Amino acid sequence: MEKFVARHQPIVTGVLSGFDRLVFRGTLPLFRQHRGMHIFLGRAEVAWVDWKKFMLATSERLKTAVLAEVERARRPIRYLSSPKTSKEDLARDILAERPLSKPGVVCAFTAVEPCMSFEYHRSKDPKARGLTLRPRKCQHIYKYYVHPTFGFMHARIQTWFPFDVQIYMNGREWLARDLRGHRSGFKQADNCFTWLANPTLAQRLMDQQLETEWPKELTAVARRLNPLHDEIFEPCPIDYYWSGYQTEWATDVVFENPKALDGIYPALVRYGIDVFKSADVFRFLGRKAHGCFTGDLTTRFKNRPEGTRIKSWSRGNSIKMYNKAGSVLRVETTIARADEFKVLRPRHDAPDGKLVWQPMRKGVADLHRRAQVSQAANARYLDALSVVDASTPCSKIFDDVSRPVTVDGRRFRAMRLGDRDELALLDAICRGEFAINGLRNRDLRRLLYAPPSTKLDERRLSGRLSRLLRLLRAHGIIRKIPKTHRYLLTERGRLLTATLRATRDASVQQLLREAA
Repeated sequence: MEKFVARHQPIVTGVLSGFDRLVFRGTLPLFRQHRGMHIFLGRAEVAWVDWKKFMLATSERLKTAVLAEVERARRPIRYLSSPKTSKEDLARDILAERPLSKPGVVCAFTAVEPCMSFEYHRSKDPKARGLTLRPRKCQHIYKYYVHPTFGFMHARIQTWFPFDVQIYMNGREWLARDLRGHRSGFKQADNCFTWLANPTLAQRLMDQQLETEWPKELTAVARRLNPLHDEIFEPCPIDYYWSGYQTEWATDVVFENPKALDGIYPALVRYGIDVFKSADVFRFLGRKAHGCFTGDLTTRFKNRPEGTRIKSWSRGNSIKMYNKAGSVLRVETTIARADEFKVLRPRHDAPDGKLVWQPMRKGVADLHRRAQVSQAANARYLDALSVVDASTPCSKIFDDVSRPVTVDGRRFRAMRLGDRDELALLDAICRGEFAINGLRNRDLRRLLYAPPSTKLDERRLSGRLSRLLRLLRAHGIIRKIPKTHRYLLTERGRLLTATLRATRDASVQQLLREAA
């Protein structure tokens, strides 16, 4: 990211990285385990034959309690029959028409939506018979607030057992309230800032969001949403388990005016489409598609009213770039499938044991690691774009690697840029899937050669690629990650591979027109 900002320093006024959209889900663990509802009914002394009556009565009490705050404040309550209605837009319109003098509830919406709730399952097998979670439909209640800390946000609860909760907030809304508290000036357009009086303070406040005690804060919101929680679960006290259903981490590069961004953005979009040609579009997310992968790998270019967007995604995780509010270039990583990434933590069965890399959990305990992965992805993406419109002549870029070099007294041959195998190697090392975790000898073997038939052939290919990797290191195209067998592309390597792709894909007419 620093390389991109340094290249465009004269027209960049600030950079801000942090959470954008945050969607949390609260579930009650007891009801996710086998026969959990039976345990609860037993402690509540409710017979199975009375289950339906008990469930409907509890649901009605919950609806009344959830909407009581809205009725007391004399704010609107509306039933929405169409899922296509934008609840957030409608809530913002209500807030604009009926502004609040202090933080409080804005409005409430009710809607019938799909959910997971309990249904009696009939079976000849006594162990399978009973109440089980199944897809159903019930009424959900959305409450929109202006929260004293988080700003404009909402919380949703399903009105049938097990009363799952979803909480939505935006890190930029949160930052705006913090900046007002510090009396620091800013200009805000939707969920981004086009000007910050003190970018350093703004970044520090965004970083502090990572120090939030999420279970405590989210539980407080859930208790406000449903004040009957403790009463309903008095026979079996239980709290919500909070997970990050979806998180967006955005890096905003703020330009001095829309004209400055418009001058470079078309080239950035072209580069993103033409050069980021990895066969799998995990790209800068630090993941790769193995040979048995059967999911969708997609890249899409789209013109929207907010700006022009290029987006790559797979399995719910994505990275995208778009221009926003005229003068803001945003790169944003969205994580919905946390288990696609790794986190360094003790094993579940040995909490005091050695730290090992394990799949990232959806729980808020790993939210800090999500931020690290997302920021690394954004930074790699921007650094890859730093070579766009580079003023270095192509001849110098090619000449620098087209002559032999000597490193530590050892002579290495020149790169053969006209050789098909060498071009395939350079094309492979710049694939986006290697941008965060780096590449290994075995990764290149998989990409460049057919699977070896014998162990001897495998060793020969490994040795050949080891020599090629030493050659790339000698020319400064890649660097080794300390204490690993992985390599990352250097600035010279990014510039070389990008130039090769651009010149090989361009027609003679295009090159002559650019040279004129």
